[in-house]
Amino acid sequence: MRKKGNYPFIEGLEITAPAAEGKSVGRYNDMVVFVPMTVPGDVVDVQIRVKRRRYMEGYVVNYVKKSPVREEPFCEHFGVCGGCKWQNLPYSEQLKFKRQQVEDQLTRIGKVDLPEIMPTLGSDKTRFYRNKLEYTFAPKRWKTYEEIARGDEIADRPALGFHIPEKFDKILDIENCYLQPEPSNSIRLFVREFCIENGYEFYNIREHTGFMRNIIIRTASTGEVMVILVVSCNDTERIDKLAYALTEQFPEITSLMCMINDKLNDSTSDLDAFPLRGKDHIMEQMEGLNFKVGPKSFYQTNSAQAYELYKVAREFAELKGDEVVYDLYTGTGTIANFVARHSKKVVGVEYVPEAIEDAKHNSELNGIENTVFYAGDMKDVMNDAFIEANGRPDVIILDPPRAGVHEDVIETILRAAPRRIVYVSCNPATQARDIALLDADYKVDAVQPVDMFPHTQHVENVIKLSRR
Repeated sequence: MRKKGNYPFIEGLEITAPAAEGKSVGRYNDMVVFVPMTVPGDVVDVQIRVKRRRYMEGYVVNYVKKSPVREEPFCEHFGVCGGCKWQNLPYSEQLKFKRQQVEDQLTRIGKVDLPEIMPTLGSDKTRFYRNKLEYTFAPKRWKTYEEIARGDEIADRPALGFHIPEKFDKILDIENCYLQPEPSNSIRLFVREFCIENGYEFYNIREHTGFMRNIIIRTASTGEVMVILVVSCNDTERIDKLAYALTEQFPEITSLMCMINDKLNDSTSDLDAFPLRGKDHIMEQMEGLNFKVGPKSFYQTNSAQAYELYKVAREFAELKGDEVVYDLYTGTGTIANFVARHSKKVVGVEYVPEAIEDAKHNSELNGIENTVFYAGDMKDVMNDAFIEANGRPDVIILDPPRAGVHEDVIETILRAAPRRIVYVSCNPATQARDIALLDADYKVDAVQPVDMFPHTQHVENVIKLSRR
């Protein structure tokens, strides 16, 4: 081992397992070493850049031996873009690790008795599976370390793409992205070139200058396409010129919207969207149900796999048709409407009022009359009086944000004493914590990991609990 400053240089480190955030892990002198861009079976020379008491993190300087399971990444932006970090790991191995990730979290944090965890339910599509992407404009593109090392003269050109990880003001200019189907790539490239040719300034987030800030593209399983332009001021002439060019070039765009963002940050959840061309929404379909998706509506970003996820949730609910079902954290009511035809009554609760309006509209759109929806903070809405007014639930479906379920809500669920709980989670760690709080009254009957995001470390997990 040689040292560089205070950080060691480790030769011949064997990578033994995948780890979180798209990294993999090896061991050196009883310390865990996290190394990005590696897969189990690699042997690498590593320069350490972070050293803590129990772990170190470094980067590969040299591959001594490449793993036999390693795959060649298919994207030219791999390793620079912050997404799809597991392209170098075969999909079958990704699914195994996601199952292991769920098991580790439930065992280490939950500490409850578990049945055999089922194999991760894989996605039929591992490329072009997303229905929504957001791109950011920047006046100068990010120059990769490889480009700088070659010493070539590199032109400064504007960028339209993704943020470099941990660098809020640096944007990687994207040529081809394998996440969203066409016309996503073509629209992004067209907008970039049109804006350059017509002198539309790309927004500088540090100096807060420039016109073009973001573009959001949503594609639906129905073939409908929504494009949302986010600009810094209401320059109607330039907005209309771009809108005309876009719809002439891409007649498949069914909804073209615009947001004016004159704030210092890029968040759009608090902005109004106004239509430029076409409708103010697109339509999604799932098992004969239609769902209206507006510019700010939440809809699972992998449409085909969302159907598989919801089928698991419905199967775990074991609905016979006479149950009162509570769908907590209902969002736009997708799960609520999906199970309504198999239930007596479905009660949906969600924090965001706009989402609840979408949920009500989706019930009306599909002729569903046995749903009711409430907007409010879950821990305030979900109380004993609420249960008395809406009927005691036979089944509760939980699909909370990454932070999990508030303890007050857990206590109310325990008092409500449903026969079954179906817990859908995008964060197995907080799910494990909540399962431990329910363990005195509920046992885990089934665990089904579901892969919504191929080539990433993220995993959804569905747990079925029954009353002891």
